[in-house]
Amino acid sequence: MKFSVKQKLNILSILLISISSCTSVEEPLTAVGPVPNEYQLAWQELEYYAFIHFNMNTFTNKEWGYGDEQPSQFNPTELDTRQWARVAKESGMKGIIITAKHHDGFCLWPSKFTEHSVKNSPWREGKGDLIRELSEACKEYGLKFGVYLSPWDRNHPAYGSAEYITYFRNQLRELLTQYGDIFEVWFDGANGGDGYYGGANEERRVDKKSYYDWPTTIEMVRRLQPQAVIFSDAGPDIRWVGNEKGYANETTWSPIYRDSVYAGMPDFQRFAAGQENGTHWVPTETDVSIRPGWYYHPEQDNQVKSLSKLVDIYYNSVGLNSSLLLNLPVDTRGLVHENEVANLKALAEFLKETFAVNYAKGQQLKTSTTAKGYSNTALLDDDLKSYWVSQSKDPSPTIELLLEKPVEVNTFMIQEYLPLGQRIKSFSLEVLSNGAWEKVYEGSTIGNKRLVRFDTQAVEGIRFTVTDTKDRAVFSNMGLFKAPKLNE
Repeated sequence: MKFSVKQKLNILSILLISISSCTSVEEPLTAVGPVPNEYQLAWQELEYYAFIHFNMNTFTNKEWGYGDEQPSQFNPTELDTRQWARVAKESGMKGIIITAKHHDGFCLWPSKFTEHSVKNSPWREGKGDLIRELSEACKEYGLKFGVYLSPWDRNHPAYGSAEYITYFRNQLRELLTQYGDIFEVWFDGANGGDGYYGGANEERRVDKKSYYDWPTTIEMVRRLQPQAVIFSDAGPDIRWVGNEKGYANETTWSPIYRDSVYAGMPDFQRFAAGQENGTHWVPTETDVSIRPGWYYHPEQDNQVKSLSKLVDIYYNSVGLNSSLLLNLPVDTRGLVHENEVANLKALAEFLKETFAVNYAKGQQLKTSTTAKGYSNTALLDDDLKSYWVSQSKDPSPTIELLLEKPVEVNTFMIQEYLPLGQRIKSFSLEVLSNGAWEKVYEGSTIGNKRLVRFDTQAVEGIRFTVTDTKDRAVFSNMGLFKAPKLNE
């Protein structure tokens, strides 16, 4: 078929328009940097769960036992793991991690590899298994169950040798095969020092980087409990926040150069904030005790953290791209103390009231741009699997919310869509009050969740602006809330 010159020009014009249209189409949305696996994602959604330090130290009134304690000293009079689970559940927690064996080596289950365990204690006439009781209580109350197993053992005579590593793995295998699903396996970074060591009463140091042969142990956990996330200073799945005060860093990147850190390294704190261009997804966990000590000490009964302190910790952990592991030192009766119960209940009521109403829902929402195929309505649907995406040509994506009428609020929440990576490097938040915009906050990273507090005021609107980002902004949820006044 022959075409006239005019027809050829028309065809060429159509082709040029088509080419131009193709080049203006948004580039495919791909992940930025490392991303979480399905088990890390499930863990991130928990956000708040309990640590329980209860072991031989509870009865010797110590924080770290030497390893020369006698099983006969372990004798709780009213132990009730269902009370622990009930308190955790009513407090809004999603799981419990128990110190199955601390540094002194005493085991809360009848391990067949040592005599230094509950099987030789007067509790339950030597027939008790606290790990089983707690795992069943967690199941009854719909809580996740996790275990802490200290790599250091100040009781075992072989600590420091290859023989001990076999012993350690044998005990870990017992915990991972006899008590159902484990959501988190917790390894402490404290390793080596003075101890009883079967009567040697000496100091034993180990090379923390190589002694434990962590890759082999990690492979065993993966095989026996594939859904479990593994905690240590350096991961491999979640890492230490870098302090025991309850506060994550203002800048908290989930990615980290994992191979450059290891459990127990002396200067780990300098890596605590993570790295913007880290190679692995290893988010932080913020561990803190509700009392000054990790174990129960009667002299600390009146030193339980106040409601205002617990609220501050919550905002500075869960609200700073971390998860909150709050320790409850169970007392010598075997119960969570009344003072803890009262303050945990107050915190639960505070959080419930704060997040009961999202004042952003149903309001006018404007975004500076929205990528084709996405909608900004995803920001307000409470679905972590749906998300809004800005256009690539938008250097400072903005989300603006205008309220039908002024509402008293004081808390802003926003979440990134984690399966596509952590992207935001900095942002600002403004509120519209009395017809004028005022900047109330400037922040850095966001990640799983960012909570921003500002003075309670009648707000007519909010404006959230991304001021620096690694790539297009991708957010799954946003909220505007009012926290009640703290009356203590």
